[in-house]
Amino acid sequence: MVGISQWIAGMLWKLLMRSQPCRLCSFRKMLSAPKYTPFLASFTYTTDNQSNRENKKTVEKLYKLSVDLRKIRRLKGWVLLEDETYVEEIANILQQLGADETAVASILERCPEAIKCSPPAVNTQRELWQSVCKNEKELVKLIEQFPESFFTVQDQENQKLNVQFFQELGFKNVVISRFLTTAPNIFHTPIEKNKQMINVLQESYLNLGGSEVNMKVWLLKLLSQNPFILLNSSASIKETLEFLQEQGFTHFEILQLLSKLKGFLSQLCPRSIQNSMSFSKNAFKCTDHDLKQLVLKCPALLYYSVPVLEERIQGLLKEGISVAQIRETPKVLELTPQIVQYRVRKLNSLGYRIKDGYLAYLNGTKKEFEANFGKIQAKKGRPLFNPVAPLNIEE
Repeated sequence: MVGISQWIAGMLWKLLMRSQPCRLCSFRKMLSAPKYTPFLASFTYTTDNQSNRENKKTVEKLYKLSVDLRKIRRLKGWVLLEDETYVEEIANILQQLGADETAVASILERCPEAIKCSPPAVNTQRELWQSVCKNEKELVKLIEQFPESFFTVQDQENQKLNVQFFQELGFKNVVISRFLTTAPNIFHTPIEKNKQMINVLQESYLNLGGSEVNMKVWLLKLLSQNPFILLNSSASIKETLEFLQEQGFTHFEILQLLSKLKGFLSQLCPRSIQNSMSFSKNAFKCTDHDLKQLVLKCPALLYYSVPVLEERIQGLLKEGISVAQIRETPKVLELTPQIVQYRVRKLNSLGYRIKDGYLAYLNGTKKEFEANFGKIQAKKGRPLFNPVAPLNIEE
């Protein structure tokens, strides 16, 4: 009877334990169970905190135009907080010019502050830019490439006067349109200041021996290469020219330098010129006269800083080029160490050793170098004799 009782008790215990869930299994199920996030919570997580303060109408209108709002929030999110915007109006103006949906979206993504510009101001800007553009297609292309320049709508009357002034000077519209896109600040400068700078440049040219006949061409070339020179003060230009005279350069030589420097004229100042010339004189161990000749051959010696000159000379020396070779062809200093290294390797591949040869093959623009390289390559592949030429055999 005792054995039967123990057996019954054991069976009852097993049944009781089967009815209780395994704590370990329950814990594992809890870890593996998928976590479902409500849609609203997910939406809240993906938006920025400041989105609650955004102008909802502005956001909705930009969204309808397929504008990537993430870009705007990342770069210029403040625009979306503005109370008053002109999204539809600005988009309509661009569409009237012929901009398609993709172009409009691209413009507003790159320059979202455009929606803060009043439509009348944008239409005035449109008329001004159209006066120097061939057609609306070209205008749309310029706006898409330089939206910040187009939507800078301050000083519009001054902009208009400066455009007319540049036209009177003889600039072609294509050059003026390039100024509008790449150097818009010169149009916001008071026209009186621009006129004053032009007068200073013209007087300097004539005082240095330039001819009245060539003055206009010289001025147009100078400003075409560097319109930012108009942002300088007339006093700084005069100071630079006077300093060059003090260094022993004649009027004719200074005029040569101005013609060669062109766009770099505005970067010169007496202190930097003095530092660069002193370094070059020591580096090349030359006299004042020899230094002047080097500068006339390579005006870069005037506007490159000492660290740049030092880096470029060291780069040439590492390639086995001597100081004497650099003195003979100083324009090689206009090349960066990376370009020098690439060109030396390329010439070495043809068996041409720069350190034993003529640096002119290394010098010049990319186009000029490729032309010289092609000549050397052709010369290397040319036969030693012309197989079709008649032989002169003495009988």
